[in-house]
Amino acid sequence: MGIEAPISKFRKNNLKLYAAFCLIFAIIFAYDGYLSKYQWSHRRSFYEEHVKEGKADDTMIFNRVVPFVLVAGAVFFMIRFGTVKDKKMLAEDNDLFISDKERIPYDSIEKIDKTHFDSKGYFIITYKDKGGNKVNRKISDKSYDNLAAILEHLVAKIS
Repeated sequence: MGIEAPISKFRKNNLKLYAAFCLIFAIIFAYDGYLSKYQWSHRRSFYEEHVKEGKADDTMIFNRVVPFVLVAGAVFFMIRFGTVKDKKMLAEDNDLFISDKERIPYDSIEKIDKTHFDSKGYFIITYKDKGGNKVNRKISDKSYDNLAAILEHLVAKIS
């Protein structure tokens, strides 16, 4: 059984915050763009300032278009959240599985630079890929939780 490092809470929470940010600003712009024309609106002065003789200026047009873009952005961030929430890095007996498509065999790892792990939360793995090219792969604790256990396991396997 290998050691798992799931996607970090930092990354998941950021995606949720981006989606919430997009929705909140979409509501604000939509209110100014569509509801400010009514007498009961607290932003009636905004409407009167940006609509002259029934013709909207660039600011009003912007406030009417941007909510759709922001809602699309919120949907994008939530779809992205749904796709990454269950991802994890897995350190097995012979390989490090970063994703379904990326696998690093331990015998191809040349060095592990853990100089900045304690202070900045990342380490760098230098390994040779299938083509024989040297690749540096930076793995950060902002992307994955439980990296200390993964790093300890890698160092034990490489030594």
